[in-house]
Amino acid sequence: MMSRVEVISGLERRRGWSLEEKQAIVSASLEAGACVSAVARRFDIHANQIYRWRRALSVRDAGFAELVVLPDEPVTASVPTAPSAMIELEVAGKMRLRIPPTTPPTLAAAIVKALGVS
Repeated sequence: MMSRVEVISGLERRRGWSLEEKQAIVSASLEAGACVSAVARRFDIHANQIYRWRRALSVRDAGFAELVVLPDEPVTASVPTAPSAMIELEVAGKMRLRIPPTTPPTLAAAIVKALGVS
């Protein structure tokens, strides 16, 4: 098996990665069944570099929660009913987020953090 040798001459001793290249490598490391060390070998970098790029790009390997956006409910003149228990956040009048009380606190916090609500 032959290995590849890359000779870097001149003042620049480090390889430069564009943002698109970093995002592609990080995305490859997040694919289902992907092994970070295997992805690192494929791109000839160290695995810790991928973890650094994940942090820098604010990528979390925690999976995703389903988000359903519903239109605002129309106001009716009917008899008001007792509201069900719900955590409701309204962000700058642009978005409303309802989190049921059965949602684990860590998931609720992750959802709020992912949406940039603080």
